Amino acid sequence: MQHRLLLVNRRVNAGRLVACLLLLLSLSLVLPTTVRADINEKDATDVLAKMGDAMARIAEKVTPAVVNISTSRTVKTPANPFFNDPFFKRFFGEGTEGGQKRKATSLGSGFIVKSDGYIITNNHVIEGAEDIVVKLSNDKEYKGKVIGIDSKTDVAVIKIEEKNLPTLPWGNSDSLKPGEVILAVGNPFGLNGTITMGIISALGRVNMGISDYEGLIQTDAAINPGNSGGPLVNVRGEVVGVTNAIFSTSGGYQGIGFAIPANMVKSVMDSIISEGKVVRGWLGVQIQPLTPELAKQFNLRDETGVLLVDVVEGGPAEKGGLKRGDVVVEYEGKKIGDPFHFRIMVAETKPGKLVPITIIRDGNLLTANVTIGELPGEPQSVSKAELDNALKGVSVQELTDEFRQKMNVPAKEKGVIVNNVAEDSPALGILNKGDVLLEINRKPVGNIKEYNKIMSGIETNQNILALIIRNGVRQYVTVPAKSAK
Repeated sequence: MQHRLLLVNRRVNAGRLVACLLLLLSLSLVLPTTVRADINEKDATDVLAKMGDAMARIAEKVTPAVVNISTSRTVKTPANPFFNDPFFKRFFGEGTEGGQKRKATSLGSGFIVKSDGYIITNNHVIEGAEDIVVKLSNDKEYKGKVIGIDSKTDVAVIKIEEKNLPTLPWGNSDSLKPGEVILAVGNPFGLNGTITMGIISALGRVNMGISDYEGLIQTDAAINPGNSGGPLVNVRGEVVGVTNAIFSTSGGYQGIGFAIPANMVKSVMDSIISEGKVVRGWLGVQIQPLTPELAKQFNLRDETGVLLVDVVEGGPAEKGGLKRGDVVVEYEGKKIGDPFHFRIMVAETKPGKLVPITIIRDGNLLTANVTIGELPGEPQSVSKAELDNALKGVSVQELTDEFRQKMNVPAKEKGVIVNNVAEDSPALGILNKGDVLLEINRKPVGNIKEYNKIMSGIETNQNILALIIRNGVRQYVTVPAKSAK
């Protein structure tokens, strides 16, 4: 045994010696003199110089189409308890409770996609804005108009009145690969035209809590507050993503930023401009991820696919033959990895398209052909300015099947959802965003139309009694008329 080990070691050592000799021989051919080393150093410098020139050309090409977006809105500052002190009121009288209104401003980025003034940015950059000012790279300023928003992807389309503007071309975000070099352009901290370089760190990030439809691009390019809405471009100067979030414990750059894939943004933009709304595919199912325990219960070999927890009555899935308990493993020939990507796949399908869906039912592999429906668009909202009573400043929207599933609202319940409560609304602190209004002053609220009709008959000095569902529980709340301004 010892002799055999010794023989093996000798063979290994001989192999290493031959390898070293071959390496030295090859190096002597490549680097025969110090001149060869100098030439290689020059070549390396040339490569870096060419790379720097290429990046500079990309920046020069991209920067003119990137804009600075500043917004403002009115907010009410909290009242100082000092003003409620009886001693203070004795000298200064009533009506000095504080809580002054002020203008709050914020900054973001965007980029021009059509020469006649269409601009892409994030929804959160312009959400709730009363005034939008767009500043171009040449320092010219324009008033921005909101064309459409999509809170589900955090995308907004705004427009300025100008022509012959520089634009950015779209790239294909589906062809991105981790490790690719990209540039992020925007206005971090209001510093116009800032360019940072990095790589694609990861793709398809989901369940980040940033938006409903994610599949986000992760990058290590330096991104800070103010970059939101700016483009992520590839080495050809094409937009491959729209910056929308950072992961940070300090509020600043920590090497992890996120961007919405360009293909998703472009689809949303085209839909908003052509249809006036975002059109998405709808299957009409409630889904959940498979776990090892569930896979065992359903006699599955692995946890690939998603489980259908419920199928909407009369929806596309039911009409196509899908049932509760089915496990979807393929959608239009593509493997299903998790519920988040499955939702994106369905949403990006054009309504009316017949799609083959492969399922496992009772251990059998089956294919159902389903005609995809249209997901109800952004529910209609009621303008705050329309009301002059105790619910002034409250906006509502239709109660959709998607919201019912998300908030566990029974199908039999009819009502509208509280979309927002303004800071100066009499109902602030009484009604909350996400409350479902079932009745107002004992009158049932079935939809937006009924809500408007009821609200038009309520006077400024009239109390409002509302029956709501909050966190799955019914309760009555009262908004007193004396609170109305």
